Amino acid sequence: MTRHAGTVLTRAWTRRGLLASALYPVSLLFRLLVALRRTLYKAGIFQSTRLPVPVIIVGNIFVGGTGKTPFTIWLVDQLRRAGFVPGVVSRGYGASNKETIEVTPTSTPDKVGDEPALIALHGNCPVMVGRNRVAAAQALLAAHPEVNLIISDDGLQHYALQRDLEIVLSDERGNGNGWMLPAGPLREPASRRRDFSVKNTSRHPAHNAEWFRMQLSGDTAERLSDRTHSIALSAIRAPRILAAAGIGNPSRFFTMLRDAGLAIEELPLPDHYDFAANPFAGIPADIILITEKDAVKCTQIDTMKNDPRLWVVPVTARIDPALAERIVEKCRGRPTA
Repeated sequence: MTRHAGTVLTRAWTRRGLLASALYPVSLLFRLLVALRRTLYKAGIFQSTRLPVPVIIVGNIFVGGTGKTPFTIWLVDQLRRAGFVPGVVSRGYGASNKETIEVTPTSTPDKVGDEPALIALHGNCPVMVGRNRVAAAQALLAAHPEVNLIISDDGLQHYALQRDLEIVLSDERGNGNGWMLPAGPLREPASRRRDFSVKNTSRHPAHNAEWFRMQLSGDTAERLSDRTHSIALSAIRAPRILAAAGIGNPSRFFTMLRDAGLAIEELPLPDHYDFAANPFAGIPADIILITEKDAVKCTQIDTMKNDPRLWVVPVTARIDPALAERIVEKCRGRPTA
């Protein structure tokens, strides 16, 4: 799919217009196949594996990113504080290595994927990637017998891996037009069961008993070539500031920077952008602000790593501590190995 075609389809998913309506019959077929597949797993016709430790799935039904990586890093920290020894498995989107492989803080994104590299860097826990999440989880437990809980970053639809908890993330886009692919942005029905719902939003909603709010906040920027050199976002002064983001919903990053008082120009990039071509070449910006997800790839490319204009904006997830308490309570109800 070309970038233009993808943009047209993404816009169509925001409402039930002509294009979405034309695709609706196909989405009904897709919905039927999704339901059939889930039923076959539930009936035991398709094989699924239960691990000897609790398994938490962190995922989304909306196509594209909703903030799973910072949430996973937050969850790892919360579980560790509660006395668990968590490990993370992931598919490793964009990874060139097709086999199951362990991720370390020095792993390169082209080998293991950008999000697992970021989790390994900040999560301080074992991380294993592989297309087969059951095999990845089993390999992680074999390599790290001290791990007594597995978090699957994404994998909501990977029913071959049985789970004890499902956490579904969304953002300000909600469910789009509410239809499933290809007429809408949903991989499963919006009514799909889950244990907890988390909404990644900068808005301040009234109390909502149906979901927990997650807010991604970043107050500083760090020079890409020297991450020890930082500056408060509020202290940045430059005639032309460019903000670039290769994440599922770049507008979240841009809104955060504007809320910090910055006047920025936007450069949205495709999710998991590989930077094979330098998108900053020839742009007369004084400062370029990028996400950590993009930074793990840019640091592997000398022309970008040594570009003094590039600054990384780290974000942390802020979530109601009550969510962590409820997750821990459910996990403690499942015997570990």
